[in-house]
Amino acid sequence: MKIGILTGGGDCPGLNAVIRAVVKKAAYYNYEVIGIKDGWKGLIEVNTVPLDTQVVSGILPRGGTVLGTSRTNPFKSPDTSEKVVNNIKKLGLDVLIAVGGDDTLGVAAKLFEQGIKTIGVPKTIDNDLFGTDFTFGFDTAISIVTEALDRLHTTTEAHHRAMVVEVMGRHAGWIATYGGLAGGADLILIPEKPFEIEEVCDIVKKRAQTGRGFSIIVVAEGAVPKGIEGYITKDVKRDAFGHVMLGGIGEFLAKEIEKKTGVESRHVILGHLQRGGSPTAYDRILACRYGVRAVELINEGKFGRMVALQGNKIVDIPLEVGVKQTKTVDMEVYKIAEVFFG
Repeated sequence: MKIGILTGGGDCPGLNAVIRAVVKKAAYYNYEVIGIKDGWKGLIEVNTVPLDTQVVSGILPRGGTVLGTSRTNPFKSPDTSEKVVNNIKKLGLDVLIAVGGDDTLGVAAKLFEQGIKTIGVPKTIDNDLFGTDFTFGFDTAISIVTEALDRLHTTTEAHHRAMVVEVMGRHAGWIATYGGLAGGADLILIPEKPFEIEEVCDIVKKRAQTGRGFSIIVVAEGAVPKGIEGYITKDVKRDAFGHVMLGGIGEFLAKEIEKKTGVESRHVILGHLQRGGSPTAYDRILACRYGVRAVELINEGKFGRMVALQGNKIVDIPLEVGVKQTKTVDMEVYKIAEVFFG
């Protein structure tokens, strides 16, 4: 059995743990593993590297991905999609493990429909993939957000400012909700719940007038004020899958707060800091469990599946189910966070 593995989309902590787990479990079955460089781009250009237990030794704590990644969409044109299918056959791959988010796994689902045996491993720090309770990388991201908020509290309080902290979350505010709750944010704004700018300003003014004198507001990059169509962005660029490059709501909101309240306001965009560094213990373990189960599915002859965490069990679901819709924030958790607003 010859297994190909690739990592696509945005990098996140835990990818190397998955690669290592796949190689280790494959060795148990005497399967061969071929690493595909830079996501789907590597299958278009036939850029591969053999993987064995020696190659993956020591990569468990490393962030990023030793295979590289890209946001390449092979189905952007018939030529590239055909090339991917042909190159999978030329490489002699019996099955392909795709590690990624909804875009990467969406490609894997389409390839499965075309007769290519695929397995999906869910990866996104946004935690917005359907069918799994958590994705690896998410715990690391919210830990980084929490630490950033802890640090920002002291400087924000010292200067009696309003601090707007922009975090990742295009369609779902999981990072904002969990990171903001853990970091003691005074307000959390998420894509699932459009907000009133005046209500935000009222909270800032109230805190300034009651002696607390400072406010920390966490906003997901995809959050929008009521009455505004589309995202607030600083750029009009789109990636290979047609997604607008987000970033700008934090700066916009900070300016609005200062203009309407007179409270000095600043904004911080955590951006790719949320993706970097070593994965937490939780993410390492989850990634290992996903990688091992992916190879077990191959051994069981179950293809077109995505591994997933449900409760404390690693299960598998159809790939098309995992990518059919966005998993939005559990509003029961958001209601808990609302207790601490203001």
